[in-house]
Amino acid sequence: MDHTALALIELGAVFFLLGSLGKVAQRIGMSPIPLYLLGGLFFGQGGVLSLGDIGQFTAVASEIGVVLLLLLLGLEYSATELVTGMRRSWLAGVVDLVANAAPGAIVALILGWGPIGALTLAGVTYISSSGIVAKVLGDLGRLGNRETPVILSILVFEDLAMALYLPILTAVLGGVSLLGGLTAVGISLLVISVVLLVAVRYGRIVSAVVDSEDREVFLLRVFGAALLVAGLASAMQVSAAVGAFLLGIAISGSTAENATKLLEPLRDLFAAAFFVVFGLNTDPASIPPVLVWAIVLAVATTATKVGTGWWAASRSGVGRLGRARAGAALVARGEFSIVIAGLAVSAGAVEGELAALATAYVLLMAMIGPIAARVVEPVARGLQRRTAPQTVRS
Repeated sequence: MDHTALALIELGAVFFLLGSLGKVAQRIGMSPIPLYLLGGLFFGQGGVLSLGDIGQFTAVASEIGVVLLLLLLGLEYSATELVTGMRRSWLAGVVDLVANAAPGAIVALILGWGPIGALTLAGVTYISSSGIVAKVLGDLGRLGNRETPVILSILVFEDLAMALYLPILTAVLGGVSLLGGLTAVGISLLVISVVLLVAVRYGRIVSAVVDSEDREVFLLRVFGAALLVAGLASAMQVSAAVGAFLLGIAISGSTAENATKLLEPLRDLFAAAFFVVFGLNTDPASIPPVLVWAIVLAVATTATKVGTGWWAASRSGVGRLGRARAGAALVARGEFSIVIAGLAVSAGAVEGELAALATAYVLLMAMIGPIAARVVEPVARGLQRRTAPQTVRS
């Protein structure tokens, strides 16, 4: 069969399967990310049906998926909101970082993956999935709850932490010297500072440059600007994902709202390709040997996320039920964890088992997170009723 015809058939089969998996996830009320990863495992190395003619397309599509994921995440925040959130939540953010990065680093060192593996797995276990958390809060009608600003503040801190972490990780994975690593961090800090300054003072100008009343022109401008900024950021040793995130922050107001609506279908398409590609590059046979460690990390980091969310909400005067909801909402891991593991694996600087462990871990956490957010309220209410003092009848 002709190479082009075979590639089209394979792509069509993959995307149709992804659509079916997304529908299943929608019906059972969970994130589609675990099912996309499973789809990649099905078609990948050692899977049931191996695909060999779409590697070039899926590699580029997965890179675009990362850019769009981070661009739309940046569009959710204004620069002012980021600065305000940092001022309010920096202490809770630091506690969240230490408590949730430590389990990943410890497990990596126990498994003998060295400092680079520890740095990578620490990032995988640290960062919550903003996409899953936002969707769950919206689905459960909790966006107006008193604990929600606490949750969003921690997510903002995590996103900014990633803006510093990803350039550091990229430099370390690239095997640069200490001076080169410090240079990369310095450039990253400079770029972030300049973009935040531009976003705060000249956000309207940035928005006007990409804005247009014509949907086609608007789509081409925003999408093109995202790829251009991501490429330039990558060339400056700053992560392409961070570049897209910072562009999203710089676009504000109605332009950001319209861009989000217009780009969401593209993001969903290419993000699905990204998760599938990560699954394609993971041999299903490599998961069972690390499954116990994935479960250990899942249990440990579920407890640490619930604990940090509870503590952060208590500092804001939120009641016990709200504290429990805040902790449970932060449990889910997803897109960022896979981005981090994908960077490490593609650089060839870590053990192949790390990809398998990250896949198993994200599969568990992407399922546990939404479930925990749904069941925490009835469970907490039941415990309150049991522990409430009973009225003694005479």
